[in-house]
Amino acid sequence: MSDWTIFFRLVLAAILSGAIGFEREFHGRSAGFRTHILLCIGSTLIMLTSMHMFDIFAGKVLVDPGRIAAGVITGIGFLGAGTIMHFKSSIRGLTTAASLWVVAGIGLAVGSGFYFGSILTTVITMVVLMLFSRLEHVMIRKDWYRTIIIETKEGLDQLKSIRGILEEWHVEITDFDVDRSEDGVNMKLKLGLKLMSPKYADKLIADVGMIEGVKNVKWAIE
Repeated sequence: MSDWTIFFRLVLAAILSGAIGFEREFHGRSAGFRTHILLCIGSTLIMLTSMHMFDIFAGKVLVDPGRIAAGVITGIGFLGAGTIMHFKSSIRGLTTAASLWVVAGIGLAVGSGFYFGSILTTVITMVVLMLFSRLEHVMIRKDWYRTIIIETKEGLDQLKSIRGILEEWHVEITDFDVDRSEDGVNMKLKLGLKLMSPKYADKLIADVGMIEGVKNVKWAIE
C-alpha cells in the first residue's frame, strides 16, 4: 500500500466524518465536529493497520485483517454511551451515539478501500440527520417536554390551582422542584412538563399567570 493511498484514505475519512460531525456540532451536541473526525480517522488507521499486518504476515501465520477492526465496533459502545443522558423522563443523545457508531463504520470502510460504500453511507446519514428530523417533529413525535418556572406566593391553594390548570390541558408533571425566589418572600416552582402538543404552550402560560398569587410565569430556556 503506497503512502499516497494511506494519505488519501485518512483525508477522505476526515472529510466524510467532518460533514456528519458539523451537523451534530451545529445542533449543539456534546460529540460534535472534532469528535466525529477523530473517531473516523482512528477507525481508518486501525483498518489500515489490520491490512498492513495481514500483508506482513501473509503466508507466514494465519492473520485475520478484520479481527482488530471488529474491536472498534465493540469498543465504540463505550464512547457512544458517554453521549447518552437521561433528561427528566426522556433520553437524549441516542442519535449522536448512533452517528458515532456510523462514522466508525465509515472509517473502517475508507481504511479498507471501500470508497463507494463509505461515501454513500455519509450521504444517507446526512439526509437522515438534516431532513428526517423535521419529518420526525411534524409527523412522528407525539410528546413535547418543557420546563415551566412559576413564581408565586406560598399556599396550598396556589398549588391546587396550578395542578388543576395542568390537568385541564392534559399536561403530565415529570419533574418537580421548589426553591425560594430572589425576593426571599415568594417560592419558585420548576415543573418539568410533558405536553401532548406545543400549540397551546402560550395559552397554558397565560392561564397559569391568571391564578391569584402568581407573580411571574415563563418557560425555561433549554
